[in-house]
Amino acid sequence: MAKKKAKQAKQQSAATPATVAATEAGVAFTTHAYEHDPAAASYGEEAAEALGVSPEQVFKTLVADVDGTLTVAVVPVSASLDLKALASATGGKRAAMADPAAAERTTGYVRGGISPLGQRKRLPTVLDASADGHPTICVSAGRRGLEIELSPKDLAALTDAVTAPIARA
Repeated sequence: MAKKKAKQAKQQSAATPATVAATEAGVAFTTHAYEHDPAAASYGEEAAEALGVSPEQVFKTLVADVDGTLTVAVVPVSASLDLKALASATGGKRAAMADPAAAERTTGYVRGGISPLGQRKRLPTVLDASADGHPTICVSAGRRGLEIELSPKDLAALTDAVTAPIARA
């Protein structure tokens, strides 16, 4: 019981809308904090290196515009987003990366800290199919230097995500 309370206290000390959403949903997760370097070239690669985790297991959250609808794409940091595949996965015709200011305003998070969980406005979400190859994955927990590790199935359930092959090497 004391161990559970300590875990909850640790999670609450890192409370963000993303961790609150996961806690309220009752899913198992772990948060991982690290010192963010503002000079890092890639937020996702920085997270993978800081956590000592394979870049295939750390996923970045990207916001795209699919036929006028902001849409979240969650892909491994080791890959790129295939915009045509994202459009296809959502039944759209054309996708482009969203304006960063619009992504921040809509999600309530800053670039480099956008989480697929706990967004200000829930957006359609597509999780790359490679996530299913891992027991857990890490995604941003809602701020730079904080990751949340959870099962891909829990992430998909919490975000109502469609799972599709949207990443390319």
